[in-house]
Amino acid sequence: MRGEIRVMYTYGPVPSRRLGRSLGVSPIPPKTCSYTCIYCQLGKTTHLQTIRESFYPKEDILAEIIKRAKNSALDYVTFVGDGEPTLCQDLGWLIRQTKEQLQLPTAVITNGSLLFREYVRQDLKEADVVMPTLDAGNEKTFRAVNRPHRSIFFDTMLQGLVDFRHEYRGQIWLEIMLVKGVNDTKEELLSIKLAVDAMQPDRVYVVTPIRPPAEPWVEPPLPETILMAQELIGKAVPIGGLETGQFGLQEFANAREAILETGSRHPLRLEQAAEIERSFGVSGVVDRMLQDKELIHTTYQGETFLLPGYFIRGEKNHRVERRPQQ
Repeated sequence: MRGEIRVMYTYGPVPSRRLGRSLGVSPIPPKTCSYTCIYCQLGKTTHLQTIRESFYPKEDILAEIIKRAKNSALDYVTFVGDGEPTLCQDLGWLIRQTKEQLQLPTAVITNGSLLFREYVRQDLKEADVVMPTLDAGNEKTFRAVNRPHRSIFFDTMLQGLVDFRHEYRGQIWLEIMLVKGVNDTKEELLSIKLAVDAMQPDRVYVVTPIRPPAEPWVEPPLPETILMAQELIGKAVPIGGLETGQFGLQEFANAREAILETGSRHPLRLEQAAEIERSFGVSGVVDRMLQDKELIHTTYQGETFLLPGYFIRGEKNHRVERRPQQ
């Protein structure tokens, strides 16, 4: 075990755009990861490794989870860490014990780099949601964006994701981080699409850097590039079916939340946002969001679309989710 002073293993609950009220669990030391991604909001990796360890006593982590969860109304307990949580070799035990003792859904936010190892896939099998990352469709871009440990190769990583999809019965919500000039060309997006098609996730989130990144030159793509990515890679939410299905409006507390969340996964036309307003029995929400720059409008292939403002700008205009983003 390293010598860092540990104050706590859990944080939150935080308001997560995807997981509701989520209690975050970090079972690893800060910036211990198998990648050192150019866009990481936590800064540069200080412990680049692929060897799994018991960094802290698992019983202590579990005791803190139980204590914090019993005093909070939660939707998920989320294992995320200040790096890569699958480097914790007690992760499977923690997931099982959390579900058994709290009867709460669990999620794991992972870069997916170690899923080529069968015992890592076994550890994640009992989680309700696994949220891996896939930012490239080839070796060259993989190394440019994620800068993995020298022992990890793109084809091996991708095969691990595919194998996990075949074995896992829970939900896989894939995140794709786009960086201007690195993985946002049409050629790169088409290669990512092939990888996404191979692994068949349940949801796809196309996201952009919204907080200060590890490398200061990292920038989000242009709005029209984000729209192109949504179109090429595949839309996670069929807008025509807003009233039903797992992305139905019943998930959301109000029209603003519904517009931001739906827009983060599927850019909205103005009339579609207005339809959401009407569903909540309100008006003027979109106008206020445009005025406050929570939404921006852009034109793509002759259509005007609305995008969440945090796609394009920085953190100051996006509600804060402290610690690793969920």
